[in-house]
Amino acid sequence: MPELPEVETVRQGLIPVLEGRTIARATAYRPDLRFPLPKNLSEAVSGSTVIGIERRAKYLLMRLSGDMILLSHLGMSGRYRVYTDPAPALEAHDHVEFVTDQGVTIRYNDPRRFGFIDLFSVADALTHKLLAGLGPEPLSNAFDGPELGKRLGDRRTSIKAALLDQRVVAGVGNIYACEALYRAGISPKRMAKTVKGGRADKLALSVRNVLNEAIAAGGSSLRDHRQTSGELGYFQHNFAVYGRAGEPCRGCDGANVVKQIVQTGRSTFYCSTCQR
Repeated sequence: MPELPEVETVRQGLIPVLEGRTIARATAYRPDLRFPLPKNLSEAVSGSTVIGIERRAKYLLMRLSGDMILLSHLGMSGRYRVYTDPAPALEAHDHVEFVTDQGVTIRYNDPRRFGFIDLFSVADALTHKLLAGLGPEPLSNAFDGPELGKRLGDRRTSIKAALLDQRVVAGVGNIYACEALYRAGISPKRMAKTVKGGRADKLALSVRNVLNEAIAAGGSSLRDHRQTSGELGYFQHNFAVYGRAGEPCRGCDGANVVKQIVQTGRSTFYCSTCQR
């Protein structure tokens, strides 16, 4: 599933062609994705001007004139593709299309249809069921060691599971939780409540750094992620532990190998020597 860096990469790709532009035409080619599409999607969006495009956790938020917000989640396989030249024929799984007043076409393609799109008023944003209760953005000034330690509180779950809880920190998923814990030298099995003080400082910084590096690399393309240009991301070539079970740990001079365990139904990759 796309995580924060992949969604941020998509956001950055959409800004140049959508921000400040009018959506001349919006078309839904099916009635639903993971959930039913808003019934008035085409009518409500067509003719609207895009005020801005933001990201909250793993959600894209398109602010439209008329005080509306178009929210989209990429699910497992969703992606946006931008065509500045005449768009080619529709591909299989092209489900939603936007055409701007400059003739740019933006298509949402989702083979598995686990993504979804919602439309609601700006006034409802703070109480929207998907946005209310989210933790701080890990790239914002609101996220640091003391804040992380406070949110971990007395949790007796593993620190890996806690990082995946969107109420603790928004947007971090399985890949970047594994990578951040490795960089911080913290075992994914460590009890969350013990990550305080210096450990929390180091982990918060590691989360921030790995996310920023992944964004700069266009995200990680393991299966479905593509940038809006259609290009792959390439941060997967920089993984220290994720997906490297049985391979030498790069921090141990080859003396130990990366291990794989399952935590809360997700695969965790780590080095038992480098991470305590």
